[in-house]
Amino acid sequence: MTERMLLERGAEQAAVEAALRAAAGGTGSCLLLTGPLGIGRTALLDRLPELAGAGATRVLRAAAAPMEQDFPFGVVRQLLDGLPGADPVLDALDGLDALAAAGGEHDAHGEPDEHAVLQEIDALLARTGDDGGPPLLLLLDDLHWADTPSLRWLARLAVRPGRLRAVVVGTVRSGEPGTRRAALRELTAAPCRVLRPAALTPAATAMLVREHLGAAGTEESTHAFHAASAGNPLVLTCLLQHAAGGGPAGPAAPHPPRLTERVRACLRGLPTAERDLAAALCVLGEHAGLPLAARLAHLDEHAGTRALRALRELGLLTPAGPPRFVHDAVREAAAAGTSPDACRRLHESAADLLYEQGAPDTHVADQIMAAGGGHRPWSTAVLRAAARAARTAGAPQQAAGYLRRALQDHPEAGRRRAGLLTELAAAVRDTDAPAGARHAAQAALLPVTPADRALAVLQIPPAFLGTLPQDAAATLQRIAAELGPAALLKGVPREAALRLEARLRHARREDPAALAAAVERLRAPVPGPLLPDSPAGRELTAVLLNSAAVAGALPAGEVARLGRYVLEREPAAPRREHSALPLVVLALCAADTVEPAVSWLAAGQRVRAAENVPADAVDHMEQALVLLARGRLTHAREHAERVVDLAQARRGPAGASFAVVLAAVALEVRDPDFGARVLSLGAGPAPGLATTSMLQLLEAAAEAARGAWDAALETVLSSGRQLAAAGWHNSALFPWRPWAISLHHRLGDLPAARALADEEHERAARWGAPAVLGRALRLKGRLYEGPRGAALLREAVAVLRSSAHQLELARGLQALGRALGGGAEADAALHEAGELAVACGVPRLARRSGHEELDTAGGPAPASVLTPAERRVADLAGRGLTNQSIARELGVSARAVEKHLTNSYRKLGVRGRTEMIARYSGSQLGRVG
Repeated sequence: MTERMLLERGAEQAAVEAALRAAAGGTGSCLLLTGPLGIGRTALLDRLPELAGAGATRVLRAAAAPMEQDFPFGVVRQLLDGLPGADPVLDALDGLDALAAAGGEHDAHGEPDEHAVLQEIDALLARTGDDGGPPLLLLLDDLHWADTPSLRWLARLAVRPGRLRAVVVGTVRSGEPGTRRAALRELTAAPCRVLRPAALTPAATAMLVREHLGAAGTEESTHAFHAASAGNPLVLTCLLQHAAGGGPAGPAAPHPPRLTERVRACLRGLPTAERDLAAALCVLGEHAGLPLAARLAHLDEHAGTRALRALRELGLLTPAGPPRFVHDAVREAAAAGTSPDACRRLHESAADLLYEQGAPDTHVADQIMAAGGGHRPWSTAVLRAAARAARTAGAPQQAAGYLRRALQDHPEAGRRRAGLLTELAAAVRDTDAPAGARHAAQAALLPVTPADRALAVLQIPPAFLGTLPQDAAATLQRIAAELGPAALLKGVPREAALRLEARLRHARREDPAALAAAVERLRAPVPGPLLPDSPAGRELTAVLLNSAAVAGALPAGEVARLGRYVLEREPAAPRREHSALPLVVLALCAADTVEPAVSWLAAGQRVRAAENVPADAVDHMEQALVLLARGRLTHAREHAERVVDLAQARRGPAGASFAVVLAAVALEVRDPDFGARVLSLGAGPAPGLATTSMLQLLEAAAEAARGAWDAALETVLSSGRQLAAAGWHNSALFPWRPWAISLHHRLGDLPAARALADEEHERAARWGAPAVLGRALRLKGRLYEGPRGAALLREAVAVLRSSAHQLELARGLQALGRALGGGAEADAALHEAGELAVACGVPRLARRSGHEELDTAGGPAPASVLTPAERRVADLAGRGLTNQSIARELGVSARAVEKHLTNSYRKLGVRGRTEMIARYSGSQLGRVG
């Protein structure tokens, strides 16, 4: 150990200094340093000669070793070796050894007598210390391993230490088996002063962290290192030296070999009971209690208590509470001392014991997993229950591991294996969709009932937000035909049939005939109520509603009524990656009926918060949808950007699955950078019509922004032709006609613009949603001058006042105000338009060529449009801090600061930091909200 480990050892050093001063005056003493493994006894012993000062003492040193415990007077020999005048004493010790080897006894006829030899040793040390020189300092390390005769001599010396000008300092590791020997107990019972060095404090840990790691030693890392080491100097320095030497710089990193070897050496010297209990604790882990661990180690209550006490005294286990290793390195070292076969048997026994005691399924399953083999009648049920618990806890990979282990016990084809494969498919479909589909297909091929096969293939990811591969659709079709129509089934088979129908109808929604059939299915009466009947009925209804919405085949009011009906009966769940419910949210937003979706999503947020489930891409997509439908572009964009972030980080479903929403947000905010980010996600290997059409519109927007009006129009019309061919006519979801109308107008083709505007008006009136109808009237009104145009715009504003889309109302008001050209009505319309735009987070949209955008012309936007984080960043920027300084002040990255500032410039309608500071003081920004 190094000198650094002598931090906070002042009390022990002061005790030795006082003893040396007393010895110099003629009074000797004995001190024992004791404590657990790694507390620093040897390091302190090494420091004592330096502490005494050069020439101030004469140092004699010895160290006991496990292999020399049977060598009589081995420690004494080390002390005397090289000491002037020691040869006669050493010869006498050799004589004692020879006599003992010959089986002789000590007598008074010339043979060596142990008592006489001990007196000679004392006399030699007395002469050495009384020859006018400095006092003696006898340093004896690891006395728990010392030979018995040497301990008897030390005990004899400790009884009367004052007769020598010497200080005896010995070290004893607490908890070692050798401490239970009578000779060592005799020594510790003598009038020796016992010193117990304490664990290092956080302050000392911080000093060591800085010495080893320099600038890398943060307050957080210091806390982590102190917690990992519990202030033990050996553990702490091993971890720090490993990190400083290029190893992983953290207490949770792989453990340093030096530390592991020290612990293993300690464990090798323990009795069988202690080693067996340590092995049992390794196997049981954090679920261990002493009664269970003792049973696993085949120890009775008293033997288990003794073994536990010894392990605690050694410092291998925590000093109180349930038996836990003080560090993972100790646990790993204990585990390494157990053979693979013995470890397997321990895990099997642990599984049996835990199962008998009614332990949680996951605890028992972990032991089954660790054992590897050994099927038991109850193991499959336990593994399946543990897999369900793991999935509920958000650990699908752990669940998959349990199920794969269960499958090893059921190689035969049958219903049980099919059920396990089905559950495995459900467990892995979120993390490995191809594997999930493969397991589901394997289950469906086994000799099971049609209902079982249906339940298996239903684990294939449904792709409600994307497309279903053709082979998967063919499999679903085959099994649906085998199962039969839902109207003729009951119970689980009926549920499976309805879910199969939902997925097949969704997969065929690009076929005009299948789309029309889906709408008729929604209209037609069915045997029994379709909607409130069951979750499967609601799933099918969600798909049928989506078909009606994309086709615009039912009035928006009817779609909204059915959508509200579904959500009122569907419990809000925190995870909806494979649910059809986002299709209902989409249909409600298209129908301009947002409140039911807002309430339902809020309930889901409460459930997610209660279960501590983080928001995923589906959550952000749905929030972006409802915010977009209300015209709240700023917040809609924030959620859409989170979807993009998650897709790019591969933390959620593929970004192309959300192209409809992402592209819709990008089309509204008209930010080239964000549009480019959405386009960068790509359409995926097999994009559907929804994905390709919306990405085409986004590409057209980018072309229009570059002034390529003809190219943009051709791209829009190409998208429109594909949508029309599929029967997807609703511009509430796919706004190709509004874009084509504006582009025709921009290019001066007024007849074409008016023809499309009439078509858009007709379809919007048929659909009946206020936002879409109001937009159609506004677009049409802008194509006519004079009273006809003003009348259409007034009608647009009147319709939009019943819409949830406040930004669309602002656009209608602006168009009306400009068409009127002046006067009180025009001024009022423009003023209201500006206020609505600010409330929507779009305060200053300048008129740009090729786009119809709002110009509030109402002065600078209020700082209230910024989020709290953006206000803090803007406030610090207003005070003159650089991005790097702001990042340090707030504890975030410089990239996060740049992103907040960019968003602030956009929301405030300024071109950069200088203009923002000129318009808004830091105090203005900081006070708001």
